Amino acid sequence: MRHNKKGRKLGTDWSHTKAMKRSLVAALFLNDRIKTVESRAKEIRPQVDKVITWAKRGDLHSRRLAIAYLNDKELVREIFEKVAQGMFQDRPGGYTRIMKLGPRKGDNAPMVIMELVTEPCVPKAERKAAAEKKAATKKAAPKKVAKKAEKAEEKSEELAENLGFEDDGKLEQIEAVDAAEKMEATEEEFEAEVAKMAEGYKMEPDKVKELLGEGGKKQVMEDICVNKAVEFVVENAKEAKASKKSAKAKEAGDAE
Repeated sequence: MRHNKKGRKLGTDWSHTKAMKRSLVAALFLNDRIKTVESRAKEIRPQVDKVITWAKRGDLHSRRLAIAYLNDKELVREIFEKVAQGMFQDRPGGYTRIMKLGPRKGDNAPMVIMELVTEPCVPKAERKAAAEKKAATKKAAPKKVAKKAEKAEEKSEELAENLGFEDDGKLEQIEAVDAAEKMEATEEEFEAEVAKMAEGYKMEPDKVKELLGEGGKKQVMEDICVNKAVEFVVENAKEAKASKKSAKAKEAGDAE
């Protein structure tokens, strides 16, 4: 009867199994990862958790228990120092990770890589909330981008109409729309426009502002930008015309 012999046999007698498990645990703490058979990796998992729990306690008794198990004072000192510096502190368990590599050539034994999980632990509720937020953002992003692009296109078309262009795609139209979009209206210009409106309607400027509100103010500022862009385009056109005229005159003079 196998009384007090719980666990996997691993193909060896009790003393050999005990020594092999101790050696694998020490190798894992020394190298942070090991390559071994799946059954051995699963068998040493409780021992690894136990050593880390002793390191978390950090008292003398726990240190002596770890030394008695690993038979390596220097390795135990290193483990306790790492844990004291913050490793595994936010993780309540699950200190190891097993990644399957497939069967080994020859005996077809399932091989794995076992490693210590050193990444900071994020609570499940926070992970779930972050995942939901990411999914919602991902879902809403294409619509939002499309809406923004549509609004920008409508705004460009409206600016082109305000600037007096009919045909799309002309160089002058593109330059004018770009200039209008870059224009910015100042508060002084807005105040001057409000003063003109107040004079026309025979009202107080403050009353005009109140009636306009935020939406009206935005529209007035846009109109100021359009007017400035029109002036800019007209001046550029005049300069271009003058330069062409001078160039033609120069060519005519050279021809004579």
